[in-house]
Amino acid sequence: MSSCGFALAPPAKKVVVYRNGDPFFPGRKFVVTQRRFLTLEAFLSEVTKSIHAPVAVRNLYTPQHGHRVLGLGDLQDGCQYVAAGFEKFKKLNCRSTGSWLALGCFCCSVFRNGDLLSPPFPLPLPRSTLLQWDTLLATLTRKADLRSGAVTKLCRLDGAQVCAGEELVSGRYYVAVGDEEYQKLPYLELLVPPGSAHRRLWYVGCGQGVKG
Repeated sequence: MSSCGFALAPPAKKVVVYRNGDPFFPGRKFVVTQRRFLTLEAFLSEVTKSIHAPVAVRNLYTPQHGHRVLGLGDLQDGCQYVAAGFEKFKKLNCRSTGSWLALGCFCCSVFRNGDLLSPPFPLPLPRSTLLQWDTLLATLTRKADLRSGAVTKLCRLDGAQVCAGEELVSGRYYVAVGDEEYQKLPYLELLVPPGSAHRRLWYVGCGQGVKG
């Protein structure tokens, strides 16, 4: 039987995608086929949801040199890529691409009080730092850069204040607050992409301890 008129589909490509600037993200594996993704934009939409990106993924880069992927044809089977929005590409440190859980670290995401324009920033910390509340607040102050000044409180999304590092839960969302009152706003709904598994609201009572 003649095979004339039948074009063979390109072979599937297996790639791993990391979040830009997040050395503790373990990477997400994807199988890219022409049947599943007709365009690069369709693939980027799936990446946004799968890696729980704080903003929509607009670009893919090679991890070491930052070469931008212009189309699905540029993807190479078995290679790694870095997903980013419109922010500057940050070189992936290959030594830190293991899971932060495997490294014995804690990581959560933090919104800035009253700010509905800035996405949450990741807060990876050694678990020992969680026991040093003043050190944790100082780290938050540097990373949050609140207009009101130093971070003096950390709140859950329902506004309840976290009293100690032992109450924090890995993978959850919190709000960094200064001396001002906590502003209960739709941070999660407006700043985290729809469909993300991390959009679930978690209300953790005091005394439950740090969880991985």
